Amino acid sequence: MFIVGNFFQAFAVIVDKLCELYSWVVLIAVLLQWVNPDPSNPVVRFFRLMTDPVFGWLRRRLPFSTVGMLDLSPMLTLLALWFLRMFLVKSLMDLAFRLR
Repeated sequence: MFIVGNFFQAFAVIVDKLCELYSWVVLIAVLLQWVNPDPSNPVVRFFRLMTDPVFGWLRRRLPFSTVGMLDLSPMLTLLALWFLRMFLVKSLMDLAFRLR
């Protein structure tokens, strides 16, 4: 059973790192929106390509994600990522240690 435990532990670590990396992508994308750089810049296009689908999905599904001129979709995305890290990753780690 230790092999299954190791698999769940490795999967939990990968999910944790991906959530952390995407959190940084969201933060950088928000900072870029404040600065309003050239939209044809490849770096700006990369961050918009990585975040606009998630932000757009949240804006369509949750009508309260935009309050006037304030867009709350990046904050909701970060909250969802933190929830995944606190709930899913820790649950997978607990499961991995119980299977050892």
